[in-house]
Amino acid sequence: MAPANTKVEMNATGMAGHLIRRLHQRSTQVFSSKLQQAGVDLTPVQFAALDAIQANPGVDQAHIATLIAYDRATIGGVIDRLEKKGLVTRDVSKRDRRAREVRMTDAGRALFDKVLPVVSDLQDDILAGLDGDSRSALLNLITAVLQADRA
Repeated sequence: MAPANTKVEMNATGMAGHLIRRLHQRSTQVFSSKLQQAGVDLTPVQFAALDAIQANPGVDQAHIATLIAYDRATIGGVIDRLEKKGLVTRDVSKRDRRAREVRMTDAGRALFDKVLPVVSDLQDDILAGLDGDSRSALLNLITAVLQADRA
C-alpha cells in the first residue's frame, strides 16, 4: 500500500470505457442543462423515443426500443412517462393485438419541434474542444464501433 502522500498512477483513466463513460456523463449533463434552460422536462432517452416516433408514426414499443438501442423491458416506462406528459398516445395494434402502436400528439409534435434545434445546437457543447474535422472523425469512429457491434 502506498503512503498517504504518495501519488498513485491510475491505469483506467485512459481506457476507452472510462473515457466513453465520462463523455456520456458530459453529454447527459449538457443535454439536461440546455433543456432545463429552455423550460423543457425531457430526458435524452425520452427525446430519442420522440425522434423515433415522429419518424415512424404508429411504431410499436418494441420497435422503438430497437430503433434507439434501448432495453425492450424498460421502454414501456419511457413511453408511460411520455404519455403522462401528453406527448404520445398508445393504441392496441390492429395487426397484432399484443402490440401497442405509439403516435405523437399535437403537443408532442410542438415540443419536438421546439426541442430539436436546442438538441442540435448542444452537440457543439458536448464536443467542445474539437474542430469540425475532428468532430466528424470522432463521429465516424464511434459509428464504426457501433456498427461492428451489430455484426
